[in-house]
Amino acid sequence: MSRQPQLVIANATVVNSHGRQEAHIVVQDGRIARLLDAALPVPAADHTIDATGKLVIPGGVDGHCHVAQVTGRFRTLDDYRTTSTAALWGGTTTIIDFGIPRDAQETPLAAALHKKELATQSRCDVALHGSVVSWDETVPWQLGQLAAEGIRSVKMYTTNRGTTMADGDTILKVMREMVRLDGLTYIHAEHDPIIADCTGQHAQDGRIGIEHLHRTRPELAEEISVKETLAMAEYTGAPVYFVHQSTPGAVDLVSEARDRGLEAYSETCPHYVMLDDSVYGSKFPEWFACCPPMRSAETVAALKDRLVAGAIHTMSSDHSCYDLSQKRERTGDVRAMPHGLPGVETRMPVTFTAMTSAGATVEQFVEAFAAAPARINAVPGKGRIAEGFDADLVVFDPAEERTVDGSALHMGTDFSPFDGKALTGWPAVVVSNGRVVLDADGFHDPGAVGRFITRNGFREHQSAAPEASQLTAAL
Repeated sequence: MSRQPQLVIANATVVNSHGRQEAHIVVQDGRIARLLDAALPVPAADHTIDATGKLVIPGGVDGHCHVAQVTGRFRTLDDYRTTSTAALWGGTTTIIDFGIPRDAQETPLAAALHKKELATQSRCDVALHGSVVSWDETVPWQLGQLAAEGIRSVKMYTTNRGTTMADGDTILKVMREMVRLDGLTYIHAEHDPIIADCTGQHAQDGRIGIEHLHRTRPELAEEISVKETLAMAEYTGAPVYFVHQSTPGAVDLVSEARDRGLEAYSETCPHYVMLDDSVYGSKFPEWFACCPPMRSAETVAALKDRLVAGAIHTMSSDHSCYDLSQKRERTGDVRAMPHGLPGVETRMPVTFTAMTSAGATVEQFVEAFAAAPARINAVPGKGRIAEGFDADLVVFDPAEERTVDGSALHMGTDFSPFDGKALTGWPAVVVSNGRVVLDADGFHDPGAVGRFITRNGFREHQSAAPEASQLTAAL
C-alpha cells in the first residue's frame, strides 16, 4: 500500500519560468511527487496548505553569496546557520558560496574544502564556487579535485591587487582548465589599472571618503574589463559568467558576445536596480559601500530595462554580512573599507518589486530568481516545480506589500540598504526539501539539514536542461 503524502499544497497557481497552471502539489520524501489538476479533489496528506488566491514558485537559488568571508583584516559576521536561516526567511532555498583563499598560503582546494566543512551547519542546501588568485603548477590538479567534489565553477577577480586579484595569464590558464573540466568561469570584472589610478587621483585631491565611492570606480572600468575577459573566453572557448554587472554597457557586451555564439552570462544584484548613486549623498552613505558602486539614475533605469528584456540572466544577492561598526572604521578612505551588502533575505521582494513594476511577468521573475541560476550553475533538481524536482517551494501573495525594517531581518547585521523601502513579493510559506520552514506561525528551524549539492558539468547540464524559451515553445 502506498503511503499518504507528507504534504500537499492545494489550489495553487503554480508559476514556473515557462508558464503557469492551477494544481495541487503533492510532496513525498523531499521531492515533488505529483502535480494534480486543481479541478480534482485535494488528496489526503499528513499536512495540507491551502494556497487559494496565492502564487507558488520554485524556491530561490542565490548563485552569489559570501558566507563567513575573510578579506584582509575583515571577516563577515555571519556563519552558515545565520545566512541559511536568513535565506529561508527570504524564500531562497539554495545558496552558492565561494571558497576564496584568505591569503597566499591558502590554496584554492583548501579554501573550498574549508567552506564545505562550515556548510555542514546550513539550514538550506549549499553549493560552492572555487576561486583562483595565482597560478602555479598545482592548480590544474586542484581544479580537478574541486570538480570531483562537485565544485564546477571558479571565480576570479580582475581587480583588488594584493588580495584577490588574478592576473591575465592566470585567468586565461584557468579558463583552459575549466573547458577541460566542463566547468564555468566566474568573473568579477573591473579594470584594476583604471580603478587604481582613479582612486589614487581622488586620494590626492582629498576626495576618497565614502561619499565619493561612485566616482572612484567609473563605469568604463567595468566595461573595459568585460570586453577584455570576453576576448579571453572567445580565445579559449570557455563559458563565462559575469557577476554583479552594474551598467547597461557591460550587459550589452555580453549580449553581443552571445550573438556571436559565446556562452556568456550576465548577473546583476537587487541594489543595482533599486538604488542609485544619490545614496552616497544621504545621511548614512556607509550603508551602500559595495563594488561596483551604485550608478546614476539613468544607468539604473537602463539596467532595469535590460533585466526585463531578458538580457540579464540572473539576480543574485552578492550577500556580504558586515555591520555598521566595521563599515564606519574607515569611512574616510574607501580603499580601506570593507565592501559588500547584506541581501540574501531581501533578494526576493526587491527583485519582484523592481521587475514587476517595470512590466515583467511573474514568469520572468522566476527565471531570474530561481530557474536560470539553477540551470546556468548546473544545480540538479532545483529551479522548477515539476515531478521529480526537489520540493523547494514558496507561497506568496503578489499584492501584499511590506516595508523593510532592517532591525527585524535575520542576517546577523544591524542594517539593510533597503531600509524603509515598500516592497511586494514577500514569502508567506517556504518549503525546503519538503519541510515547512516558514509559515504564519513563524520560522521553524529544521536544524543543520542542508545538503551539499554536487553540481553537474556545465555543458552536460545545459544540453539536458532546455532554456526557458524552449520550454515556452513546447507548451
